[in-house]
Amino acid sequence: QVQLVESGGGLVQAGGSLRLSCAASGITFSNFAVGWFRQAPGKEREFIGRIKWDGYSTAYAVSAKGRFIIFKDKAKNTVYLQMNSLSPADPAVYYCAAKAAWTQMGESDFWGQGTQVTVSS
Repeated sequence: QVQLVESGGGLVQAGGSLRLSCAASGITFSNFAVGWFRQAPGKEREFIGRIKWDGYSTAYAVSAKGRFIIFKDKAKNTVYLQMNSLSPADPAVYYCAAKAAWTQMGESDFWGQGTQVTVSS
């Protein structure tokens, strides 16, 4: 059974940082691209960025560039989302997803349950 488990969410002050984790069981991230998404109440799911199975190639949404970084720990089979300079525009439930292809991450094969990020002003 495949499981993606996000963790690391919580409450942070505006301007602060959080690091989210996405740990996998049942699959090896070396064979999958992993994407991060978020969804705020009343809004559509938003793509943040993705990392390729090689652990080196990444791509980000414009809103995430320069603030968010995605990286991987191959030994732990875990992908991270480092979020810096958080603002009141960033609160949402953050999800990771895995897909055996580099494109159309919104149609990923596997999804985590999400972790809540709240930013206080």
